Amino acid sequence: MTASTSSQNLLAAIADDMRQVDQLIRDRLASEVVLINQISEYIIGAGGKRLRPALLLLVAGALGVKSAARHELAAVVEFIHTSTLLHDDVVDESDLRRGKKTANALFGNAASVLVGDFLYSRSFQMMVSVDNMRVMQILARATNVIAEGEVLQLLNMHDPDVDEARYLQVIQYKTATLFEAATQLAAVLAGADAATEAAVTEYGGRLGTAFQLMDDWLDYAGDSAAMGKNAGDDLREGKPTLPLIHVLRHGTPVEQQLVREAIENGGTEKFEPILAAITRTGALDYTLARAEAEANAAAKIISTLPSSTYKESLLQLCSYSITRRT
Repeated sequence: MTASTSSQNLLAAIADDMRQVDQLIRDRLASEVVLINQISEYIIGAGGKRLRPALLLLVAGALGVKSAARHELAAVVEFIHTSTLLHDDVVDESDLRRGKKTANALFGNAASVLVGDFLYSRSFQMMVSVDNMRVMQILARATNVIAEGEVLQLLNMHDPDVDEARYLQVIQYKTATLFEAATQLAAVLAGADAATEAAVTEYGGRLGTAFQLMDDWLDYAGDSAAMGKNAGDDLREGKPTLPLIHVLRHGTPVEQQLVREAIENGGTEKFEPILAAITRTGALDYTLARAEAEANAAAKIISTLPSSTYKESLLQLCSYSITRRT
């Protein structure tokens, strides 16, 4: 699969479902408060892959789910994800996402945080409407773990002693958890057996990990225009991601000191020599290999699902996760 293969092509099997989810998102975002509508409309217009709701719908399709609850929960998952992005961009002081100004850059930090809270609370209204205790348990746990991940990441910022285990814990909490929840919810709606539920849940977590590893890889290997974000954002924020952690383990004393100071102080003034150190130590190859291992494991886990166009899309997403360049 080439990097030019769009996520839309991969999701052709659920194109109609995704249109229904998009309409549902617009309907559920409606508020009497004008600013909420303005920011919500801006967020929708900014695009995004909608991967998490797509995963829920693909697994639901693979397991034969036909109930309308799949659309409601797909929208819930997207609301939770979007609310975390709003909060993330404020914490990280980001001003660019998907090639557009972030909501906090346009509307201010206070408005972004409060609309993020609105999305969280609206998502809980919607999940309650499904009237399924296991659904509520899964999503309540997921939102709590994601919040823990946000705090863990904050603790890791500007800390050059963060090791790979602590880095991967943040990915598990902050990213993989919502992927897991999306795929597990589909299994719950299907009334799947415990083994199938466990398999699709693990698939979601590993795929989410692969996507995040590639995001961190792209921060040093990607093209800014294609990614729709600023190259070196992680470095500017003093965020110790895997490419930097690898240099701290395998670089020369000079390279290690360079990276330590960059993490402690933030900023991209030393981006070029740090990128040279990342390249020389094979940090990008190592990060890519870790992503590939997760993606391959994800594909293997769902290999026993019945053949269908949905399963094929789920398998193709594993390839896409490690070949994409945006």
